[in-house]
Amino acid sequence: MDTENLYYFEQAPVAKAVAHFAVPMMLGTSMSVIYSILNAYFLGTLNNTAVLTALALTLPLFAVIMALGNLIGMGSGTYISRLLGEKKYEEVKQVSAFAFYSSLVLGLIVMAAGLPLIHPIVNALGATPDSFGFTKDYVTVMLIGSPCVVLFFTLENVVRAEGAALTSMVGMILSVAVNILLDALVIFVFHGGVIGVASATVLANLAASLFFAFHMGVKSSFLTISARRLKVTRELLGNVLKVGIPVFIMSIFLGAMSLIFNHFLVEYGDQAVAAYGISSRLLQFPEFILMGLCEGVVPLIAFTFTANKLRMRRTIGFTVQAIAALAAVFGLLVYLISDHLIGLFSNDPQLIAVGSYILHVTFLSLFISGTTTLFTGIFQATAQGTAAFIMSIIQGVTLIPVLFFANRLNGFHGVVWSLVIADAVAFLTGALMLYALRHKLQPELDTLVQ
Repeated sequence: MDTENLYYFEQAPVAKAVAHFAVPMMLGTSMSVIYSILNAYFLGTLNNTAVLTALALTLPLFAVIMALGNLIGMGSGTYISRLLGEKKYEEVKQVSAFAFYSSLVLGLIVMAAGLPLIHPIVNALGATPDSFGFTKDYVTVMLIGSPCVVLFFTLENVVRAEGAALTSMVGMILSVAVNILLDALVIFVFHGGVIGVASATVLANLAASLFFAFHMGVKSSFLTISARRLKVTRELLGNVLKVGIPVFIMSIFLGAMSLIFNHFLVEYGDQAVAAYGISSRLLQFPEFILMGLCEGVVPLIAFTFTANKLRMRRTIGFTVQAIAALAAVFGLLVYLISDHLIGLFSNDPQLIAVGSYILHVTFLSLFISGTTTLFTGIFQATAQGTAAFIMSIIQGVTLIPVLFFANRLNGFHGVVWSLVIADAVAFLTGALMLYALRHKLQPELDTLVQ
C-alpha cells in the first residue's frame, strides 16, 4: 500500500485521519448536490412547471440505477478495505476487477430491459399529462446511459476504498464540472431542453468513469481493471453481496419511497410535486455533506476493524460529534433563508411557500438521518450483513404505512411530516442494533452507545 495512505489508516491522529478520508468525499458529494441544484435551475429558466415536475418524478429511476452501482461498489469497497487491513493484496486485485466488469454488465442489463418498457416506466413514475413527454425524454436518455452511471458509482467506491480519497474527490468534481458545462451549453446555446440535460448527466458520468478506470489500471498499486485478474469465487461473491445487497435494497427503498411520496403529492397538484423536487434538492446539500462524512470514514472503519479496533471506536466517536456540529449549522441557515433559497428556482409565490415549509420540516431530522447513515456505514464496514439489511429496509417499511395514515389524518402536512417520523424510527433501530452488537464488534463500543 502507498505509504501516505498507510499512514492515515494506521498512524495519523483520529481527527486528521477522518479529515483525510471524509473531507474529499464531503467536497465531492457537495459538488454533486450543487450540480443537482443547478440542474433544476437550468431547467427552471424554461419557466415551465411541468419540466421541473418531470425532473422530480425521475428521481426514483436514478435511485435504482445508482443502487446497482452501490450494490457492487459498496460491497466491493468495504471488502477491499478489510483485505487491505489484512494485507491480502492479491485478493484486492481480484475484487477490483470483478467490480469493474460486473458493473458494466449490470448497466447493460438495465438498458436492455428498460427501453422496451419505457411507457409503463413513465406511467409508474406518476407522470401527469402535462409532464408525461418531458418525463419520457429524461427516462429514455437515462436508460441508454445506465452503463455509464452504474460504472461511475461502482468505481468511485472502489477507488475510495483503497484510501485514495483525493482521487475519488477529483473524479466526482470532474463529473460535476462536465455536467454543469454541458447543461449550460444545451440549455442556453443548443436549446436541448430535458433531453440535453439528461444527456449531459450521462456524459459526465462517462468522463468520471474513464478517469477512475485510468487510475485503477495505471496509477494504483493495488487496484486493476485487467480481465486476467477477474476470478469469481464463492468467497468473493459472499463478501461483496452481504454488504452490497443491503445497500442495493436501501437505495431501492429510497427510490420507492420517493415514488410513493410523489404519488401522494400529486393529489395536491403539480406545484406540490415541483416544490418537493426543489426542496429535496436543497436538502440534499447538507444531507450529502453528512453522507460524505459518514461514507468517507467507512474505509477507515473497515480497515481498523481488522487492524485496530480501539482506533475504530475513536473514529466513530469523533464522527458523531462532527455530525452534530454540521447539523446545527445547516439547520440554522435554512431557517434564516429558506424563502430566498426556493425563490432562486421559481417566482411562483405558492410554490415558494410550499417549498419553504417542506424545508423547515425535513431539516428537523438532519442530525438523526446523518447519524443513521453512520450506523449503516458501521454495519457495512464490519460486515454485519443482517444489521445492514435491517437498516436498508426500516425507513421504507416505516414510511409507507405512516404516509397512508398521516395523509388521511392531516392531508398535505401529514405527508410532509411522515418523512421525519420515518427518520426517527430508523435512527432508534440503528442505535439499538449497535448496542446489541457492541460485544461482537468490540468491547470498547460500550462507551460509545451508553
